[in-house]
Amino acid sequence: MHIGSAIRTIRRRLSLSQLELSQKCEITQTALSQIEVGLKKPSQRTLEKLCQALEIPEFLIWVLAIEQGDVPHEKQAIYNVVYPVMQDLLLQMAQPAELEVES
Repeated sequence: MHIGSAIRTIRRRLSLSQLELSQKCEITQTALSQIEVGLKKPSQRTLEKLCQALEIPEFLIWVLAIEQGDVPHEKQAIYNVVYPVMQDLLLQMAQPAELEVES
């Protein structure tokens, strides 16, 4: 599970720099960088600040953080089919409001 990678993916999808996001969360850019590359795990409070700044529910980060190695071997075939679709749908939730498609 790589929470930092999920945060980086969402941040980039929203076209935010590390500096912009770190300022919104009142953390240092260095701390955010360390979280994104996996050198540091965010505290629960920092994770809440990140979600608030990114305007996303916390579960989105947890689900996007799942990696193939986190899935039991006997479930990996299902993961390989389902996860890419689920990932795409979840990333749409992190889309800027002006880009959302109305149905």
